Amino acid sequence: MSAATNGANQVRDILSRARTAAAVLRQSSAEQRRLALTHIARSIDQGSAAILAANARDRTNAVGLPAALQDRLLLTPERVHQMVRAVTEVAEQSDPLSERRSVGIGPSGIEVYRQRIPLGVIAIVYEARPNVTAECAALALKSGNAVVLRGGKEAFASNQAIWQAIRLGLEAAQLPLDSVVLIEDPSRSAVVQLLGATGLVDLVIPRGGASLMALVDEHARVPVIRHGQGICHVYIDVAAELPMAVEIAFNAKVQRPGVCNAMETLLIHAACLDPIMAVLGPRLAASGVQLRADSASRDSLARVGVPSTPVTAQDFDSEFQALILAIRTVANVEEALAHIAQHGTHHTAAIVTHDKNVAERFLSGVDASCVLWNASTRMNDGGALGLGAEMGISTSKMHAFGPMGATALTSEKFVVVGTGQVRV
Repeated sequence: MSAATNGANQVRDILSRARTAAAVLRQSSAEQRRLALTHIARSIDQGSAAILAANARDRTNAVGLPAALQDRLLLTPERVHQMVRAVTEVAEQSDPLSERRSVGIGPSGIEVYRQRIPLGVIAIVYEARPNVTAECAALALKSGNAVVLRGGKEAFASNQAIWQAIRLGLEAAQLPLDSVVLIEDPSRSAVVQLLGATGLVDLVIPRGGASLMALVDEHARVPVIRHGQGICHVYIDVAAELPMAVEIAFNAKVQRPGVCNAMETLLIHAACLDPIMAVLGPRLAASGVQLRADSASRDSLARVGVPSTPVTAQDFDSEFQALILAIRTVANVEEALAHIAQHGTHHTAAIVTHDKNVAERFLSGVDASCVLWNASTRMNDGGALGLGAEMGISTSKMHAFGPMGATALTSEKFVVVGTGQVRV
């Protein structure tokens, strides 16, 4: 048997076990699933030393990894605590599967309802973010789904350590261990197997860059919700309050530049360009941000002694995931909207203004999974939005758009209650 055939058989075996577990989860009670997550949170907390040691091994092997991926890979005691807190928050959320809503009374007198149900088996493909292992497992279990995790090779040891902690939690709650399974094959062939596993996988969620999405486009035979590039924008309007605008733009770029909701392009109304650049420009430069600006913005930066380089068309289409920022001056909100429509990736866009009419025009006009008024793009996050955790930020529009919590991992079926009605 060839290595490729053996690998394919291993993936199908994993998926078959997950599907068996999904059938049990579908019948599990809300309390069983809540208890499982409580045990998992405790297990991760108690296993934090082993998880951090595994992460240290991963980081030792990650020499040459880009800075953005290094940051995503890094686990600290605080980040492990955040994982525990996220799982705990999901555990305490209301049960999505208990939701049954009335649709109304049909012409024959039947009562019509919609009941939330799990999707079944969800596979997620991700890289360099071991916290995803815990958070996605928590959301899948909360919504009654089995989950198949395929992390990147750069986080191999970290993902294994977290997975082992999850298994201890499942065992304590007497739920199937195969409710959460980890594919340990780091090759792209395993991803291709997931994408083609009709009848075994109900949904694949890929989280990654252009090369992963190209692989998805070529091989997907099962439903996919894309979590693609984040070319995120902040537009500072002429009616913006200067200190607020500076803080939001600085936070959106600098607080954690390697993540998908960090700002990559700053759009500034021409009428407030100089006041903004006089304060924001030196602050960005002092934080090591490379500024790539159009001619008007470069002139404004030069007046306060801040160096910049000419921005290119390619810069506006780049997800830098680094301390690099593209800047463009615009004449009004319509020009800002046109730029975002041309260069955005349906991820995140923010406006800073005190003009309600302009804000509403922006909020309705931007085609993105999350639009923000007077808030940083970094707020487009499951935890920040009150979801506890997220499977990722969907840039697709079918079924889910934006951060996906537990409810987004469910569908609805019709439930009909009659008194003997038949069709005539």
